[in-house]
Amino acid sequence: MDEVYSVDGHRVRWTSRGAGPPVVFCHGTPWSSRLWAPVAAALAPSHRVLLWDMPGYGTSSKSDDVSLGVQGRMLAALLDHWGLDDPPHVVAHDYGGAVALRAHLLHGAAYASLTLVDVVALAPWGSEFFRLVRDNAAVFTALPAPLHEALVRAYVRGAAFRPLGADDEEMLVGPWLGAEGRAAFYRQIAQADQRFTDEIEPRYGELDLPVRIVWGTEDTWIPVDRAHRLAAAIPGAELHLVPAAGHLIQLDAPEALTALVLGAVSGRPAPPASPAPARPAS
Repeated sequence: MDEVYSVDGHRVRWTSRGAGPPVVFCHGTPWSSRLWAPVAAALAPSHRVLLWDMPGYGTSSKSDDVSLGVQGRMLAALLDHWGLDDPPHVVAHDYGGAVALRAHLLHGAAYASLTLVDVVALAPWGSEFFRLVRDNAAVFTALPAPLHEALVRAYVRGAAFRPLGADDEEMLVGPWLGAEGRAAFYRQIAQADQRFTDEIEPRYGELDLPVRIVWGTEDTWIPVDRAHRLAAAIPGAELHLVPAAGHLIQLDAPEALTALVLGAVSGRPAPPASPAPARPAS
């Protein structure tokens, strides 16, 4: 991450590779842009790919305010800073979905297309563990380092359908260790608030651009019923379900995900696409 953009007390690290139509990747929580790096590398021969770490994550500053409100404004500001010749294709995972949707719907960020991968976008969201930590962040922040590390490792492992490799686990867990990382981990959970998606959820019907929704069928963090609901809420959205993949679809099914993302940013169909059914009964 060889570039830095600073605004409003936040220092965001980002990088750009390749040439061609721009593609911006948005990561989620508790991840960083490194989760998208292999997919971005596969697209770099034909596209200009841009990766960034949100404030509070990865190599960016461990800011005090890391709410979705901040992150949506930051993405819109970054797009202005980059001064791209054409609207980018945006690919977002998890929390990054809400970030990308807020930047577009509330801050006027223009996109060529939007690919939403196992995203936070619909109420209700947050697992029982997530809610427990959010409501007791001060207690969890005081955990001794070994207990904190064990908790983070167990939490991260639960996002994958397949066992994580040692290197992948270290990449995901490492930023949250140490005193600064521990405080940042619980801070970003404490500031998670469903009101930031409640604010935009009624406006998904306004989306007027190609939208591709990709979801792992074995996602236990954001179950696949959300994929069907989201596809029904967005006019013309394509829905693609990826079998044997959990929330960490980048690691569970990298080839399938890369093919779907490449098809989306290239304007090519990616059969087979699951039909978007009517909103299922609650």
